[in-house]
Amino acid sequence: MAGSSPETVAFVAVPFPAQGHLNQLLHLSLQLASRGLEVHYAAPAPHVRQARERVHGWDDEALLSIQFHDLRISTYVSPPPDLAASIAFPSHLMPLWEAYTAEARVPLSALLDKLSALHRHVVVVYDLLSSFAAEEAARLPNGMAFGFHCTSLSYMVGKLDAEHRLMRENGLHYHKIDSCVTKEFLDYTHNRVLVSQATALAAGILANSCRALEGDFIDAVAETLAAGGKKLFVVGPFNPVLDASASKQATPRRHECLDWLDKQPAASVLYISFGSMSSLREDQVVELAAALSASKQRFIWVLRDADRGNIFTDSGESENRHANILSGFCKQTEGTGLVITGWAPQLEILAHGATAAFMSHCGWNSTMESMSHGKPILAWPMHSDQPWDTELVCKYLKAGLVVRPWEKNGEVVTATTIQEVIEKMMVSDEGLAVRQRAKALGDAIRSSVDVGGSSREDLERFVAHITSHGR
Repeated sequence: MAGSSPETVAFVAVPFPAQGHLNQLLHLSLQLASRGLEVHYAAPAPHVRQARERVHGWDDEALLSIQFHDLRISTYVSPPPDLAASIAFPSHLMPLWEAYTAEARVPLSALLDKLSALHRHVVVVYDLLSSFAAEEAARLPNGMAFGFHCTSLSYMVGKLDAEHRLMRENGLHYHKIDSCVTKEFLDYTHNRVLVSQATALAAGILANSCRALEGDFIDAVAETLAAGGKKLFVVGPFNPVLDASASKQATPRRHECLDWLDKQPAASVLYISFGSMSSLREDQVVELAAALSASKQRFIWVLRDADRGNIFTDSGESENRHANILSGFCKQTEGTGLVITGWAPQLEILAHGATAAFMSHCGWNSTMESMSHGKPILAWPMHSDQPWDTELVCKYLKAGLVVRPWEKNGEVVTATTIQEVIEKMMVSDEGLAVRQRAKALGDAIRSSVDVGGSSREDLERFVAHITSHGR
């Protein structure tokens, strides 16, 4: 920062400390840095490290284009997930989130003060759950804030009006957030995060979406924001859209599962992962294993528990917990499937030509990665916005099939039910139509990030807006 010119603009990303949030804003930061902007990324040190170590689709040199900053917070309890909880929401992360919201403001304020003195303008893009960042940006004489909406824009429409015309005309059902998270988290967001107050201070919102997926919903949100004098920039997918050949390039960091995929027939493998914030109970793991074995379909299964608040304190309980099940299962499916108990290169797996479909919790990050690579989803929502994403993918986009409807979220899905959905997606005419629909969406999303595409143009419009503001 020492050599910065007062005529420059500093861009500061302030993610929320959870993988799907960290990842999205890091991808956006890398895109902006590649366009010549000075980019800063601020999060607690373990989460900066987490974001950097898990990023895919970029080389190590790209990470050098970003300045990373530690928002130091005090020590917090980092327990493993509660597998007996009545809802699969990651309540074990609450100590981290409480500490973050209470303490990250002070180091962020100090960083923004330094940048404000060195630059003509400071642009803060903050995760809506990091709302204190909007207040700190508003305090600066040369600051501007944009909220980052890390879920679908259609979810925002449902939240504002569950009976909106687009909901009624498309037969869509919005699940109120109250039923999809814990009361503790609701209290936290209402009493300490204060999203709406921060949004009033922001100049607008950036969204990880694109017109190919949510065109009508984007127009509805843009109209609502414009009425309040705020801008909307829809610049997704934030994640790189990889070419299938890219996943076959040999690199020092190439995961062994990609070598395995190279040996499989085209569009023959089911990829299974429930993200970084969900855990399966042991009885559910048994049923899913039985379904995979009986279906005879090729698969890659990422079997790991939800992240701890600090993933670097994880002692490997997840792998140990499933050891008894996996020993027999891996022998039964040898040559047909692959189980990964650590972190998997999801982008490269989804981009690979051998991958046919994705069994997913339908978190928005995973949904965007899957859709942008033209892979349909077998939807198994766990919490938060995931029940809505399931509606959007399966009912509105017709690019997925439901494994477990949200209404049955407390139940164990039987092996028979899971097997039926797998076989429907992988070998039936109905599944073929869904796969073709997902491929068409992938092509449309790829076009949106090409030159002249809607997302590319919105990103360029955003860059022009923040670099010209205040001149």
